Amino acid sequence: MTFALGTTSEANLIGVEPKLICCVRYAIKRTAQDFGVFEGLRSLERQKKLVAAGASRTLDSYHLDGHAVDLVPYVDGRLQWQAPCCIEVAKWMHAASLALSVRLVWGAVWDRELASLSATDLEDEVDGYVRRYKQAHPGKKPLIDYPHFQLVRHQ
Repeated sequence: MTFALGTTSEANLIGVEPKLICCVRYAIKRTAQDFGVFEGLRSLERQKKLVAAGASRTLDSYHLDGHAVDLVPYVDGRLQWQAPCCIEVAKWMHAASLALSVRLVWGAVWDRELASLSATDLEDEVDGYVRRYKQAHPGKKPLIDYPHFQLVRHQ
């Protein structure tokens, strides 16, 4: 089955960097896991609310300048944030990154570029990131944001 972005997803891509839009469109045409663009460009006011609510950790989000998107899977017609479905989306964003030569970072493995990860073992890649983070930041919990994809700045 081939999926396509809906009206809301397309609207949520307004203001997003064209290279990132190309990756999203590449992924949606090839994936077996339907997904929507939950959020792209974000206002500073919204970012402040997300930080206050604990949903984000920074006021320097890549969403503020259109360098990030949140892609949330649809399961039975409803948005779902479960890791296995999000990992399926990440596999196709990985493929898009490689095919289109666009450098991306995935919100489940913040310290490595998506293209450098093993697409067949993304769960293990997340586990590895968690171990590295905990070793570097004892006592702190890593942020795992499965739906988040951002461009590497200064490509």
